[in-house]
Amino acid sequence: MMTAAQMRAARALLGIDQKTLAELSGVSLPTIQRMESSDGMVRGIVDSLTKVVEALDRAGIALIGEQTASPAGGRGVRLKDPETRS
Repeated sequence: MMTAAQMRAARALLGIDQKTLAELSGVSLPTIQRMESSDGMVRGIVDSLTKVVEALDRAGIALIGEQTASPAGGRGVRLKDPETRS
């Protein structure tokens, strides 16, 4: 699964807009907009979400889940736990 914030962050890392992500994934622009406006985890049809995740993967984005180590290095986006933010 992916959060709406991860989706927006992935687009920002790639330097693409919602329309471009829609084209890369083969889903409609309104679908991308709805996904990104979700609270927390992205909501939508599993097939559409799968297409978006696969498009991000092809573009070089590695989604890092909560409590998941990322030993391979490289760039990523992860929010710190609110209790540990400084």
